[in-house]
Amino acid sequence: MKRLKRKIEEIKKYILNKKEIPSTQEWINIININENGIIIIKNKIIKIIKVEPINYNLKSELEKQAILNNYKKLFNSINFNIQIIIHSKKQSLDKQIRLLKQNTENIELIEKYINYIKEKNENKNSACKNFYIIFGEDTEEKIEVKINKINEKYLKLKELLSRNENIIKELNKREIIELLNEYLNKER
Repeated sequence: MKRLKRKIEEIKKYILNKKEIPSTQEWINIININENGIIIIKNKIIKIIKVEPINYNLKSELEKQAILNNYKKLFNSINFNIQIIIHSKKQSLDKQIRLLKQNTENIELIEKYINYIKEKNENKNSACKNFYIIFGEDTEEKIEVKINKINEKYLKLKELLSRNENIIKELNKREIIELLNEYLNKER
């Protein structure tokens, strides 16, 4: 985070001095993004995984306690740094409502449900939340060794998160580029 703030300050200085602003690629220093979702930045390798959330509120008290215990085990058993990102996007409910209206069975019940959704969402903007875990390997070893180590970390996280029925997804090259683009251009 400090590095990002430092880079933002550098960009501000460029603007104030009316010099040419460096490209995003220059100040992020990404060398490559491979199809397994591994980002290579100089001597560091980073992996981003998407974690599908579970609906905690629908669980029984016993299930909620088990989920909390599993997350405690997860955080106590990983011996590497992770960063958790929650990415929110405003979302329109129009598409979901159109899909509901296409259902020809029990039209009266569906209309009541649509009205309920609209009522609950009247003063709020619906948001879609995506959860990402970012972790890396920053050793002086060869790239192949770093990739093996990062894949071991991924498998460990996947196993620990699957205990709570979280679905883990490796991001591919296109998805990583889209995520970085959204994050870096979020003001647009």
